[in-house]
Amino acid sequence: MPSNRPTRDELLEAVVEFLEKRVMPKLDKHTAFHTRVAMNVLNIVRRELEHGPRLDTEERERLEGLLGSEGTLEELNSELCKRIRSGEMDYRNPDLMEHLFLTTMGKVAVDQPIYSAYQRAMEKEEAP
Repeated sequence: MPSNRPTRDELLEAVVEFLEKRVMPKLDKHTAFHTRVAMNVLNIVRRELEHGPRLDTEERERLEGLLGSEGTLEELNSELCKRIRSGEMDYRNPDLMEHLFLTTMGKVAVDQPIYSAYQRAMEKEEAP
């Protein structure tokens, strides 16, 4: 059975590599900056495609447990916000705090995995 090559990750990586190695050296500083921004966007999209479905599933499952109800991720997040605004849930709820921490770490893993505070937090989580 033939494989579906190149994969979407390989395609995104090829575009980023082309921009970095072939295009960037020929650009003025202003255009190079905007090209670097575009490359970062492509890398975020790649990480979102790779990790997004799992992170969304984990977030939805945590919310269902936290709220005691089912729904879409958007509906559950809306309900969580409503409960926080009303004071029904706050920082004294350890399950809420863990959910917010894990959700934030997932979003940073996609958006900016080289962020130093994220790296330190992940090291702390992995430590025995």
